[in-house]
Amino acid sequence: MKAVSTANAPHYTWGQQCDGWHLLQGFDLSVIEERMPPGTAEVRHRHVRARQFFYVLEGEAVLELEGVAHRLAAREGLHVPPGAAHQMRNEADGELRFIVVSSPKSHGDRETVDG
Repeated sequence: MKAVSTANAPHYTWGQQCDGWHLLQGFDLSVIEERMPPGTAEVRHRHVRARQFFYVLEGEAVLELEGVAHRLAAREGLHVPPGAAHQMRNEADGELRFIVVSSPKSHGDRETVDG
């Protein structure tokens, strides 16, 4: 076993020039670090089975959960239960970095939600 970081974890890009790093890729547990430039947002969606916890490392996030916008500063987090519609946004002027923990993994368990 060796320590994992964004320097050696599997990397992917998504959305509008956003980055993700799979720090842990298990069926029952997923840990991802993500980076969002200013003015970017993910598509509003929900997960049927996966519960998630978003934890801001750097910057300020707006995590909309079931129609309520929650502003999260660095070192703050929010739980998203299975079935809850949500959207992560970076409305700030600086870069946003956060960790998202999913159990079970959220990839392949996503439904896009309108509005």
